[in-house]
Amino acid sequence: MKYLYPAIISGLLFSAPAFAQDAALQHARALLDKVPLIDGHNDLPWTIREDATHPMDVERYDLRQRTPHETDLARLKQGKLSAQFWSVYVPGEMKSGWAVAQLEQIDLARRMIAKYPESLVLATRSSDIAKAKREGKIASFIGMEGGHVIENSLGALRAYYDLGARYMTLTHNTTLDWVDAAMGERKHGGLAPFGREVVREMNRLGMLVDLSHVSAEAMQQALDTSEAPVIFSHSSARALDDHLRNVPDEVLKRLPANGGVVMVTFVPAFISPQVAAWHKGLGEALRGVGAAQGSPEFNAVKDAYIAKAGAAPKATLSMVADHIEHVARVAGRDHVGIAGDYYGSVNPEGLEDVSTYPALFAELIRRGWSDKDLAKLAGGNLVRAFASAEQVAARLQKERKPSLARAGSPTPQSP
Repeated sequence: MKYLYPAIISGLLFSAPAFAQDAALQHARALLDKVPLIDGHNDLPWTIREDATHPMDVERYDLRQRTPHETDLARLKQGKLSAQFWSVYVPGEMKSGWAVAQLEQIDLARRMIAKYPESLVLATRSSDIAKAKREGKIASFIGMEGGHVIENSLGALRAYYDLGARYMTLTHNTTLDWVDAAMGERKHGGLAPFGREVVREMNRLGMLVDLSHVSAEAMQQALDTSEAPVIFSHSSARALDDHLRNVPDEVLKRLPANGGVVMVTFVPAFISPQVAAWHKGLGEALRGVGAAQGSPEFNAVKDAYIAKAGAAPKATLSMVADHIEHVARVAGRDHVGIAGDYYGSVNPEGLEDVSTYPALFAELIRRGWSDKDLAKLAGGNLVRAFASAEQVAARLQKERKPSLARAGSPTPQSP
């Protein structure tokens, strides 16, 4: 049998695979002590907002203690994180109040960051990442998940930038007046003219254009329009899991020319076809019920589905590594990053919380990844793309003034 015989190291008895695993994990931790690890998406601000006991109460949701979900300061430290984009998510399904909810979420995230000055620091520039790492802190960026919150106003977009937002996902799961969602209705064939102007104005500001959640056609048209590198803040490879939220190979192949980065996510349905199929079946069972998630009606349908189909399959750390390797193979190792998308739900085995990033890097070390390529994956690629977006913005701000475009109207030239 393979690995039958033990190896004796320093007077202790290890099985060979256990020792190899330990060596790879030690290697991963040592590497992440030296290079910045950047995560593209964590929904902690929404978790705090929705906390059942103390909703929106940053003081009561104490990150210095072990929290009931995946993220707290001790586990962030164990995970070797250097920078985090905190998602200030607002549901697109809300019928009104998007802008107010967005302002509340930005306020909540900023108060959360300010509460822990020994561990977190508000960040707005790519150079803040290296500075925070030298200080032993986590550079904390704000990322808006859904362009519905600008309510068709480029003035609102600029105001959000001034409040610290450094990426915007063009939409969430709702098709807007100017962009088709991956999981929504196809109305525009991708981006409407105003959608292209949103991309151009984000380029002028230096706000990263995030293409997670948009349709494949919108991905292509955003790449046609953007003068700066784009990102996918939390998406995986469609070739391995044919989920609409994932990135097709024809888009991955365009990233080298654009300079963009796909930050591979850990969401089980986006990395495992079996998990995706299970959730699709549950969605079909719920169709027409109109029940809110967690309601008695929702739970009754879900329980009946589980009784028939069985419990949801498990996704694994190894599957996440497969997606990383696929993106690296098709787009290149200069165009892949990491995004846990931790949001208080079920996560892959081996990646249960924010303490587990080194285990993923250990898996890639066992697969033969070099330290140079691991450093790019950890954060080097994102820093490069972000710095390039800042450079593009500096040029564009000399060339044109803030856009006066409005949704549904002919796009005027910037003054």
